[in-house]
Amino acid sequence: MTTPTLRATPELVAIAWLKTVVGDRVATTLPKPGADGTISWADGGFVTVVTAGGSPNLYVPLRDPVIGVGCWAVNPQSQKPPWQAAAVLAEAIQAACYDHPAIPQRVTLPAGYPDAQVLSAYTTGEHRRVPDDPSSYAHYEIPGLVIAWTEVAS
Repeated sequence: MTTPTLRATPELVAIAWLKTVVGDRVATTLPKPGADGTISWADGGFVTVVTAGGSPNLYVPLRDPVIGVGCWAVNPQSQKPPWQAAAVLAEAIQAACYDHPAIPQRVTLPAGYPDAQVLSAYTTGEHRRVPDDPSSYAHYEIPGLVIAWTEVAS
C-alpha cells in the first residue's frame, strides 16, 4: 500500500497565515482547560477557523476558500466577557488584510505538507459579536476571510 501524498488544505493555510498575524494562538478548536481549570489562552485570546465555502479554480491550482474565523477571549477571574480583547483580535486580522506589502507571502505548513504561497487575503463582512456564550467567553466572528493561495512545488 502506498502512502498518500499530503496536500495543503484551506484550514492549514488559514492557520499558518493567521499565525503570522496573531501568533501561535490559532487552531480549528479552542484548547480545553487544563486539569486544574486554567485556560492556557486567557492571556491574549485565541482564534479558531473553519472552512465555510469557496470553490477551487477549475483550470489552475489556485484556491480561494472562504474561512469562518472566531476570535475568543476570556477573563477567568470574572463572569463578564472581555469583549474588547476579542475585538482586538478581529481588528488585527482585518488590518493584516490591508497590509498589502506583506502579501503575497510564503507560509510554512506542518511537517510533511508542502508550503503555500498566500496571494491575497480579505474579509467579506464586518466582524460581529456573538452573545450569550454559556462559559462567559467573549466571541467575535468574522463571517468570511478569503485567502487566495497555491501550493509551493517541493
